[in-house]
Amino acid sequence: MALLPIVLASDEDPVLVTRATRVPRVDDSIRKLMDDMVETMVDAHGAGLAAPQVGVPLRVIVLKVDNQVYQLANPEMVRCEGEQTGLEGCLSLPGLIGEVKRCERVVARGLNRHGKEIRVKGDGLLARAIEHEIDHLDGILFTSKVIEGTLRRWDPADENAAEALEGELVG
Repeated sequence: MALLPIVLASDEDPVLVTRATRVPRVDDSIRKLMDDMVETMVDAHGAGLAAPQVGVPLRVIVLKVDNQVYQLANPEMVRCEGEQTGLEGCLSLPGLIGEVKRCERVVARGLNRHGKEIRVKGDGLLARAIEHEIDHLDGILFTSKVIEGTLRRWDPADENAAEALEGELVG
């Protein structure tokens, strides 16, 4: 496995704002990408990571919520219920957080690392993470969904700021 460089929005790389391409087949190269993305996400203390964030324009996401790792190719939302509002940040937009409205409960389907179709049901943080990462695959950054007046800078090195964001999404 290898750590991958995270594309920053400040790099003005179009990969972050372009709809990603469907994965034609889950093979060894996709499994390696998933493994490298998990390692990169964990190293960066994120809750999720989409392939475009590491410069790969494919529909692949990884998530780690409550010590459970999820790896999905070609994820899509099947159901979205309820509403929650919470702080989000993004590994591609370090130093920014803001409040975003998301679904409280979701069901997504996609292909697992073996190419089998699976469904992932989640609520709370997992629901938020799934939506956030699928948005990345559609070229949508969380900043376009932030509730007006809530976007602000934060310093992850500041213990008080880090504590305030603990348990929230950085993906």
